[in-house]
Amino acid sequence: MITVLHCPLTSIVMVTLHFCLLYLFLLATSGHCAAPAEEENPEFWRKLAKDALHSAINQKLNTNVAKNIVLFLGDGMGVTTITAARILKGQLQNRTGEETVLTMDTFPHVGLVKVYSVDFQIPDSAATGTAYLCGVKTNLNTVGLSAAARNGVCRSQKGREVTSILKWAKDAGKSVGIVTTTRVQHASPAAAYAHSASRKWYCDSDMPASAKKEGCTDIASQLLNNTDIDVIIGGGRKYMTPKGTLDPEYPADAKAAGMRGDGRNLISEWQQMKVGKQVARYVWNRTDFDAVDPSNTDYLLALFEPGDLRFDVERDPAMDPSLPETTEKAIRILQRNPKGFFLFVEGGRIDQGHHASRASMALHETVALDTAVERALQLTSENDTLTLVTADHSHSVSFNGYPFRGNSILGKSPLFGLDMMPYTTLMYGNGPGHKIIDNKRPDIRGVDTASKDYVQQAAVPTDSETHGGEDVAVLARGPMGHLFHGVQEQSYIPHALAYAACIGPDQSHCPPPPTRSSSPVLRVSGPIILLSLLLAALLH
Repeated sequence: MITVLHCPLTSIVMVTLHFCLLYLFLLATSGHCAAPAEEENPEFWRKLAKDALHSAINQKLNTNVAKNIVLFLGDGMGVTTITAARILKGQLQNRTGEETVLTMDTFPHVGLVKVYSVDFQIPDSAATGTAYLCGVKTNLNTVGLSAAARNGVCRSQKGREVTSILKWAKDAGKSVGIVTTTRVQHASPAAAYAHSASRKWYCDSDMPASAKKEGCTDIASQLLNNTDIDVIIGGGRKYMTPKGTLDPEYPADAKAAGMRGDGRNLISEWQQMKVGKQVARYVWNRTDFDAVDPSNTDYLLALFEPGDLRFDVERDPAMDPSLPETTEKAIRILQRNPKGFFLFVEGGRIDQGHHASRASMALHETVALDTAVERALQLTSENDTLTLVTADHSHSVSFNGYPFRGNSILGKSPLFGLDMMPYTTLMYGNGPGHKIIDNKRPDIRGVDTASKDYVQQAAVPTDSETHGGEDVAVLARGPMGHLFHGVQEQSYIPHALAYAACIGPDQSHCPPPPTRSSSPVLRVSGPIILLSLLLAALLH
């Protein structure tokens, strides 16, 4: 049973009580619902279920070898975020939203993964990145290391390095790439190529002197030295250039200038490493990016911002391409390799939108990721490409309040709290949106809560909203997609991907390599054999 409204009975609220009763009556009788009339017919739902059932019955397992793998990671994209983004996507198309189907919703295989790290119930993106990319759970804040390493302790990382599926794919002869909306040195992409006792060691200036003395290296330098990555797209220019180097896009902004203290220009070094080798392009703006021809490009380094990329709703399309566009460029370059490719695509700013308690930003980033998934499916074949969508962790966002069908997902609940104040459909368990003045919540009746800058209210005050610890979804499509089922540890993911692509130690389902005869077979006719036998008899 649903209690739709709590009305405090105080000495002054006979009017309030009348208001509550009137509201309940209107709620029950007004038919305030944006649902299509066909949904009132039971046959609508029966047919919908029948079609889905037949689709499930006719689903055949795809046991092909995955030539290509595309791993989409929605940073912070818990199930609540997926649901809310689904509604937003529909409402952006002038529909009620709830019935909308995301591209990722169409994936036939779905499971859950447990996201805790070795030392914390609720993880960060470094520990989870190591799990879903390297296949090993580890400690908070550490990247590409086993749990024997300690956060921030350089000497603890030596001998504890673990490699990722990106490296496994490269070692198998495949092309590999990273696309992200954050800096390419950020925790999630860093887990694909780096080994660091601290996720915050973006460049050498971020490292303590003791760590450098003990031989540890920064994440940006490892981007060049650890694995030969064919396509790198994201942000992070300032971690690649010497201190004081003016940024080409923001030359007057001191915060955008280069940060390296060792004097190295890693962008120039990357370019020099490719000289005389193959066709390599470095770009930092839309014009140069569009000029990159995938048909004759072997390597691409594209860094569109000094740090993280802009939120999609604030992105200048004249300067920076969208996530679907960068995903497409990466796939078109990587798929030239006849042995296939591995591509990691991260919607990294979903997480940052949630940390700021700006639900609008987080949801629009999720919609952009789903559009990138759609673009990838258009460019690849389900027969030979395994596509996976998952998250590293969730957030404390909640979806609440009994809103009517079609109510803006960024809007307010039609019901008030006990304090006779409205609240939004999306709220946070903690975060910067906690604002209590004179023991009262802010009155948001006149506030545009759908604004990209609106900060949702939170129960507990924190500078930055925190992650959530519940299981996250994993959705799969393509060869061996059925391996992603049930409830698994997050570290299961890369092992299953490797098995599907025949790049791991378990090759039991892989076709055997072609056998070759050690010497040519001489075909001899019957009469020649008979003559040879007669000659042998005469000689004896």
